[in-house]
Amino acid sequence: MMLQGHFISSLLANKFKDTNNTAYQIWDYFRGITAPVFFTITGFVFFFLVLKDKSIGNKNKRIQKGLTRGLKLIGWGYLLRFGIGSLLFGYYHESYFYTDVLQIIGVSILVLCMLYLALHKYKILGITLFIITILSFLFERMYNGMQISYVPVVLSHYFTNVNGAVFSLFPWFGYVSMGAFLAILFVKHQDDENFYFVMPMYLGVSGLFLMYFSSPVLFYLHQITGIDIFIISAEYNYLFARLGDVLVLFTLFVYARNFIKHPIFIEIGKVTLSVYIVHHIILYGSWFNTGIIRIYYNSLTLTQSLIGAIIFMILVTYLVLKYRNVVNNFIAEIQLKINYQYRVAKVVFTRR
Repeated sequence: MMLQGHFISSLLANKFKDTNNTAYQIWDYFRGITAPVFFTITGFVFFFLVLKDKSIGNKNKRIQKGLTRGLKLIGWGYLLRFGIGSLLFGYYHESYFYTDVLQIIGVSILVLCMLYLALHKYKILGITLFIITILSFLFERMYNGMQISYVPVVLSHYFTNVNGAVFSLFPWFGYVSMGAFLAILFVKHQDDENFYFVMPMYLGVSGLFLMYFSSPVLFYLHQITGIDIFIISAEYNYLFARLGDVLVLFTLFVYARNFIKHPIFIEIGKVTLSVYIVHHIILYGSWFNTGIIRIYYNSLTLTQSLIGAIIFMILVTYLVLKYRNVVNNFIAEIQLKINYQYRVAKVVFTRR
């Protein structure tokens, strides 16, 4: 979804982006699901692995890896935006410091680590994550356009998008925290009989409710309480509705888990960061400013965009897996040589 979404939205000519066209409406709707799914799955996978590790507190290896991973993602987020000119001549543009998906995912993982370390001894971690999701979605219209003049602009991007940030920590951490909350449920009840049949059913019903009834519920809450935040949220309710999309999609994948365990999907799932990096370089150019977008920006026909998107997805995936295999083989060869030298040295030392 990310690969074809970025390709088509960047290269398809504007005259084909007809919001009155049913096919385009469907494509655009599903493209809008991509980021919420991305963030929710991030929270789910990371926290699932944290909770599966039985070590407690800062002894949990997943927490240690999470801290490193979070900083690594933040670093890559900035590195992909810097051009060769900035590296060689010190030139930079303010857009280099805009926060994007990688920075926000990185910070979100760091926040999850801190929440776990602070609350793992108590039984309020799950409800805390759930409340964070509700509040971050409910008050989004209140803080979305907030001016933050008392912090450096570079840091303000993490809290507001008024200065040009593509993504900010909130409301997107709300999806991450919901993913972490779901991970707690799955780890706690995964051994229960019929869990993988009953639990997705609840998620699916909850998702449909959020998609079709979250706005009416918010309007009703405003009527009975008079609190303006409910109607403000209801009139611009895309966050709760998108969460509903995520839960329904999550349900479908859980039920289909036995049919999508093909090794190729598993391997691709292990290299999602590499997929993002490679697609960013090819499509946007990154350091060299020579990406596809500079040549074909908003200029392709519908047929060209569809065929190009398919080729783009296959090409990026192939390059990532091929590169991964080369690196793994290289590391394996080095490791074999190290092991061989170790055995030789051990024999020599023993004889002496």
